[in-house]
Amino acid sequence: MTQTTQPPVRAVLLDIEGTTLPVSFVHDILFPYARKALPHLLRTHADDPTVKAQLAEIERLAPGVPPLRQLEAWMDVDAKVAPLKALQGMVWAQGYADGVLKATLFPDVVPALRCWAAAGLALAVYSSGSVAAQKLIYGHTTEGDLSSVFVGFYDLQVGSKREADSYRHIVQDAQWKPTDVLFLSDVVAELDAAEQAGLRTCQIVRPADGTQPGTTHPVAATLAEVAARFGLPRAEAA
Repeated sequence: MTQTTQPPVRAVLLDIEGTTLPVSFVHDILFPYARKALPHLLRTHADDPTVKAQLAEIERLAPGVPPLRQLEAWMDVDAKVAPLKALQGMVWAQGYADGVLKATLFPDVVPALRCWAAAGLALAVYSSGSVAAQKLIYGHTTEGDLSSVFVGFYDLQVGSKREADSYRHIVQDAQWKPTDVLFLSDVVAELDAAEQAGLRTCQIVRPADGTQPGTTHPVAATLAEVAARFGLPRAEAA
């Protein structure tokens, strides 16, 4: 089925890592920062209710394992588990507040998102990173605070990104029609799940990240290419 036979896109749901933000920022900057800062957070904020709740969840998931050791093990394999993501988000918040951390998005991202939001498209984020971490990234970019262009942020609390029900929950929460929504991600398995839920999909293939294009979804290297392919507003060239 060609794109011209479908209704216009009214909402865009975006992944972060590998889609709007280079993988290198997460793996070379955010993750090492969190690994260094987490021991201090656990020592100095053990009575913080949020920290206590995450420590309890770590104990539930890994009984008898010291919390820091388990967090480090999860970080070693980039595990998508809620306690790790929540605690990473806390230390990143301090890093952003101190001005140590600033997110550098791909150069095509800010013009496209501002253009789409100004044209009335609903934009939302769905990432394995916590909602708090998502808002920190978009609120502290090298091009300023971009968080206001989004109408929603979703994380693993709605479910795995590789399960169709997660996308159904997001669409229901946002009160969208699935066929009105375009999901952008670099991961084919996520796109497969979104497609099963009735969303339209496009794989973002960033050469800088070495993303391998799949064969079952439309492919674009930039958000400008997405706009051209799906009939979205085009940002003026800088």
